[in-house]
Amino acid sequence: RHRRGHITAMALARQVLCLSAFLWLPLARAEPIRYSVAEEAESGSVVGELAEDAGLTPAQLSARRARLVSEDGRQHFRLERASGRLVVAGRLDREELCAQSATCMLPFELLLSNPLQFFRVEVTLDDINDHSPVFPEELVTFDVLETSEPGSIFPLEVAQDLDIGSNTVQAYSISPENEYFSVSYGSRNNGNKYLELVLEKPLDREEHAEMGFRVVAVDGGSPRKSGGIEISIIILDVNDNAPKFTQERYFAKILENLPEGSVVLTVMATDPDAGVNGDISYQLSQVVGQSDSAFVIDHKTGEIKLTKPLDFEAAQTHELSVRGRDGGGLSAICKVLVEVVDVNDNAPELVVSSFSSPLPENTVPGTVVALFTVRDRDSGANGKISCALEDQLFFSLRPAYKNYYELVTVSALDREETPQYVLRVTAADAGSPPLTSTHTFSVDISDVNDNAPVFNQTSYTMYVRENNVGTVFVGAVSAADADVGLNAKVSYSLAAEQGPERARCSCISVNSENGHVFVLRPLDYEHLRQSEVTVSASDAGSPPLRANVTVRLVVLDENDNAPLVLYPAQESSPAWSELVPVSAEAGYLISKVVAVDADSGQNSWLSYHLLRATDPGLFSVGLQSGEVRLRRPVTERDSVKQKLLVLVRDNGQPPLSATAALSALLLKDFSDVRLPHASPATEDQDASLTTYLILALVFVSLLFLASTAVLLARKVCRRKELKAGHVLYAADTLQSGLAHAAAAGTLPRPYCYEISLTTGSGNSEFRFLKPILPSLPPQHCAVGQGPDEEQDFPAVPVRAEDMAPDNAGTLSAGQFNAL
Repeated sequence: RHRRGHITAMALARQVLCLSAFLWLPLARAEPIRYSVAEEAESGSVVGELAEDAGLTPAQLSARRARLVSEDGRQHFRLERASGRLVVAGRLDREELCAQSATCMLPFELLLSNPLQFFRVEVTLDDINDHSPVFPEELVTFDVLETSEPGSIFPLEVAQDLDIGSNTVQAYSISPENEYFSVSYGSRNNGNKYLELVLEKPLDREEHAEMGFRVVAVDGGSPRKSGGIEISIIILDVNDNAPKFTQERYFAKILENLPEGSVVLTVMATDPDAGVNGDISYQLSQVVGQSDSAFVIDHKTGEIKLTKPLDFEAAQTHELSVRGRDGGGLSAICKVLVEVVDVNDNAPELVVSSFSSPLPENTVPGTVVALFTVRDRDSGANGKISCALEDQLFFSLRPAYKNYYELVTVSALDREETPQYVLRVTAADAGSPPLTSTHTFSVDISDVNDNAPVFNQTSYTMYVRENNVGTVFVGAVSAADADVGLNAKVSYSLAAEQGPERARCSCISVNSENGHVFVLRPLDYEHLRQSEVTVSASDAGSPPLRANVTVRLVVLDENDNAPLVLYPAQESSPAWSELVPVSAEAGYLISKVVAVDADSGQNSWLSYHLLRATDPGLFSVGLQSGEVRLRRPVTERDSVKQKLLVLVRDNGQPPLSATAALSALLLKDFSDVRLPHASPATEDQDASLTTYLILALVFVSLLFLASTAVLLARKVCRRKELKAGHVLYAADTLQSGLAHAAAAGTLPRPYCYEISLTTGSGNSEFRFLKPILPSLPPQHCAVGQGPDEEQDFPAVPVRAEDMAPDNAGTLSAGQFNAL
């Protein structure tokens, strides 16, 4: 039975799903299809050709997913789709299903889908003779006075047979046959059956003090079944009055919640005899087939009390039999009928047949979320149920079929706003007070791809310095998607630009996973100052949604371009000379150095410094303007030919520089711009200068040899580096070195020397320039002359402080060009 109940519960869960379709059934068969089958038929026994009787073919049963659905959820029959036959699903016990009802009918529905249709089917369960007659007692003892007259009656309780019709009790007999007693049975006018022993002839206690026999009840089944009760007759002396109840049938109506020990009613029997023969004791027995007795009787008072609470849902009536026996052995029987009155002691039950969760957020209104049924074991108003859904804007309840309800959506759902709905359905009966039960549905909302990614900024500006290394990280874009799962997984890419003017820059790349933006190759600020690309963020939904954002890459300038001198042109040969009248006053504008820098910002801010001059005290250079002016009036001691080297330096870090070389002729008359020949006084002066030059050359040579020896000694002994020494270069070596320095714009050595012939000298005289400044680290010392131009000025390394305007022109002519 446990296994059969489990199978029935599973079948109920499957079949109840189909009942929601009844709301949309356009037509149903008016008259039910009726069959009959005998109880206890074996599982698989054919009940009838259901498909043929319904006008269907077996193929239609399979195609339309035929199901059997019963109101109580119990499946007693099974439909064979292949043959269309209705067969018995399990053991059928008519007495268990229908008790003592005259007819036992099992109704159910044949439910079809696509299109929906149902047929009402009724199967009548025919009774078979599967129960024997049973007496309430196995042994009954009668004390019979020996003075009893023939015809005396001794009542017995009739035998009970759970079968009906001809299968119930039909006759009684005594076994073995007895000449003193016979059995009499029948029905009275009120419909009550009776069974009595009848005394056929007088008894003689002296002949028989006791006798025993068996009363047998036989039913009308085939084969017949019987049951018996043992009768013991004890012959007594005179007790000629039997007890008599005040009523043949007693009725009581009690509430099912009456507590244990409550008095149901009191029966009463009287006996006119006196003494022991008039003392009556009561005995209680329950009708065969009913559950264990919930009643007990007081043997002396006849009070019937409850031994346990009653349950209206289990049994609505209880029939009791009370025997009253006097002290002389005589007895009488009465019937007690107890009617149980229902109280509202059962809360409604909610049974879910179908429930769909999660729901897609794009579910259309009117979608059925759950199908459930409500029931109450109480009866009348206590069993009437109403259902309500707590305040909800998105769901509602809709009655379906009989006591079935549907939970449906009424408006659009949005997972991003509410990912889960907790719905509470309350079922209440109409009792007083009403009982309620609540069932909670937790409806999860599944995501659909209805939200595109959203960037955390409307646009992005990123910066990179020019001359960057390859694949440098410059920033990141970030987008969020309100969806979940794959619908929220964002990947990044560069969007294709529309039109030739929006061609995508190949130097920018974006990481598809994290949105990091990289510059793939070095950039040049002078060629590309900024670039814009469009980054697209796409989710992994189907179809994917995307969003675009503009990323502007700004290139920051580095000081990677040295100033370029535009004037005076450094490629001109011979060098350009400015004509200066000797009568010019201080502040006279000689020339202007014009230079530009391809960088921007402070990297392009230029300053001009007088680096070298034949007579540094004669000239000044405007720091910002580059204008070359006379610092003082010209004197007769000033050389006619003046050469200047102007340093142009930008404001970058580190600063870059260039040099501009220019010459000036100090003339009295502009008509003759040729250089004058040296006078005898000048020649004498040159002779003395030559002597000094030779002495300086010897000193420098000795100093060079000494420095070389010290350097070698330190290398051998201490293996330490020697600081740079004085180096003397020949004229041809110096010529190439200066040309290299002019091309590179820097002075690579700590000392620079110049060897040149004096202008207008007829002798092979040399002029040497001693180092003016102490040894310095290599500095940029660009020379603007071309490779073929005569190098008349030494490339002197200058420190930053030496190039300040306050130090300009501090070198004397004697220091600058000592002969």
